Amino acid sequence: MTRVLRNLLLAVLLAVSVVALPSHGGEVRVAAAADLKYAFDEIMLAFRAERPDVAVRVTYGSSGNFYAQLRSRAPFDVFLSADLLYPRRLADDGLALGSEVFAYAVGRIVLWVPGSSPLEVDRLGIRALLDPSVRRIAIANPRHAPYGVAAEAALRSLGVYDAVAGRLVLGENVAQTAQFVQSRAADAGIIALSLVVAPPMRGQGRYWEIPLEAYPTMEQGGMITPWARDAAAARALRDYMLGPAGRAILERYGFVLPWTGKPSG
Repeated sequence: MTRVLRNLLLAVLLAVSVVALPSHGGEVRVAAAADLKYAFDEIMLAFRAERPDVAVRVTYGSSGNFYAQLRSRAPFDVFLSADLLYPRRLADDGLALGSEVFAYAVGRIVLWVPGSSPLEVDRLGIRALLDPSVRRIAIANPRHAPYGVAAEAALRSLGVYDAVAGRLVLGENVAQTAQFVQSRAADAGIIALSLVVAPPMRGQGRYWEIPLEAYPTMEQGGMITPWARDAAAARALRDYMLGPAGRAILERYGFVLPWTGKPSG
């Protein structure tokens, strides 16, 4: 009986492998900033519908951590950073294919609270954080997460940083920061607009969009690594993301397109 079950399990695993990998074509391994989680998932699915011969494997995380890993030639083919500075630095060090770096979006941040929160963020804006009931405020870690850098800059420029600094809790990346607020480990958080408008978070809370002039422009960009397994497939994915279909998806998730300077609509 044990042998039968073992053989059945092996057959299932082999079947899964056949479904997961294309029978021909390339594979693209992507390191993507955490704010892209939902937008890029949708781009990836749309791309695969047009190019079923290309398998896309994506890992989400902190752009700063990916930058450090890629300096040691981590096994990624495409790097999609929340800060264009990281791909540019890699390109300067000869770690970008053809020294090519591309901008794909400008990120936006919001102050977000759960639906059960009594805070009137739409009326008070950033000053809602001064309410005594707000004991913990989540932001991404500014040491390696561009969204954390933007959050800290916004708190400073809007004049509340000194009052709230002792209550800040740091997420490894902006997605973990959002989880802190969702799980009530924090009472409020400054996170990516692209996350709060995504279906899994839409309607779960309320947010106030932080003015763009309150923090440095978050120009996001990427590159293809010289050690990409299939450079042609990596370029095809990049071109799809930068093309009409990819741009439409990015706009739907609240990203500003770098070539327009403002969101559509």
